[in-house]
Amino acid sequence: MKKQLHYLLFSATLLIGSAANAQLQVEIAGVGSNQIPVAVAAFADEGVAPAQVSAVIRADLERSGVFKVIDAGQVISDSASVDVNTWKARGADALVVGSVTRQPDGRFAVRYKLLDTVKGGQLSSLGGEVQPRYTRLQAHRIADDVYEKLTGVRGIFSTRIAYVKENRAGRNYALAVADADGENEIVAVQGKEPIISPSWSPDGGKVAYVSFEDRKPVIYMQDLVTGKRRVIANEKGSNSAPSWSPDGSKLAIALSKSGSYQVYIVNADGSGLRRLTNSNGIDTEPQFSADGQSIYFTSDRSGGPQIYKMSVNGGNAQRVTFNGSYNISPRVSPDGKTLAWISQRDGGFSLYAMDLASGQELRLADGATEPSFSPNGKYIMYANKGGGRTSLAVVSVDGRVKQRLTTKAGNIREPSWGPFMK
Repeated sequence: MKKQLHYLLFSATLLIGSAANAQLQVEIAGVGSNQIPVAVAAFADEGVAPAQVSAVIRADLERSGVFKVIDAGQVISDSASVDVNTWKARGADALVVGSVTRQPDGRFAVRYKLLDTVKGGQLSSLGGEVQPRYTRLQAHRIADDVYEKLTGVRGIFSTRIAYVKENRAGRNYALAVADADGENEIVAVQGKEPIISPSWSPDGGKVAYVSFEDRKPVIYMQDLVTGKRRVIANEKGSNSAPSWSPDGSKLAIALSKSGSYQVYIVNADGSGLRRLTNSNGIDTEPQFSADGQSIYFTSDRSGGPQIYKMSVNGGNAQRVTFNGSYNISPRVSPDGKTLAWISQRDGGFSLYAMDLASGQELRLADGATEPSFSPNGKYIMYANKGGGRTSLAVVSVDGRVKQRLTTKAGNIREPSWGPFMK
């Protein structure tokens, strides 16, 4: 029984938490090499909107670590004639300009242009009318566009994150959802019993998670649009570690109905439960591969916890991790090229990433648990405990860029980075 509990806590060590209405604060602890210099001007008339669009764009680009952001120090509209040579002389490779206009129906027209100061001309433009509450989202979309046009990689500023918070004084647990920068937080689920292991559906409309409200771990699915939820797995024993298939039709889960934890696959509506692993050990923490054809999972079949891979149709499992005696919490990048996991070495837990083609490992962060890839695969969010508090942190897959997301009200953990929104 003690051994089973030990493995139940692979990805769910004791929850430490925060007040339900706290907002996250982002602290940038590192930057990338060869930053792209970009000037961002104040948007014309942006003061009429609830959020200062240019400030949101600047903050997004800065925390990415990819850009050296130059504050233009002046207002420049997207309709203005701009001498790009002036900005080239100031060291900017690109210039962001734009405007905000209040519409008669109360919406705001937010427009922007991205100008090339090196070669001259326009690199991109974006415009749209949004409700006041979506002004920040539109700013994030503009930052996404700037990121993509200048790096060739899709931006993740308009995506969302989910995480778990606990108010220890009131013993209140909450599953919260917020923008990638920690703003616009909403509480999706809350209660007096622990909540763990949130996992986003590929369409971004639902989150699967584990709740102890029935005095045992049960897997639920929360619809973020309708607010309704349903039970996905409530089998005998413990139900844990939900992970969605890339097409959203199934979930991989870990159940102890047979005695020790084994990996199962179930349809997204809770039907069609099928056992995948049949080992004499404990198999848990399943994760679908990027193509949906394989499952990565943690198993002690070799004596200590290691990461394995096997076909979704069953068969022999192949061991993936060999360095270190304790490797848990596998996560696969959206492009299927990188594996992230937690390894206990040198007396502590660290976040590692492996290039699956070459097998080369990179140590990214110490004191880490519960990793989650950004949808563009360039960043990993994880829980980090330091100074007696637990917070969220972000590191780039090359280890150069680091961020810390904290809240004054307490601690947060169990991060899950949502998908690109359509």
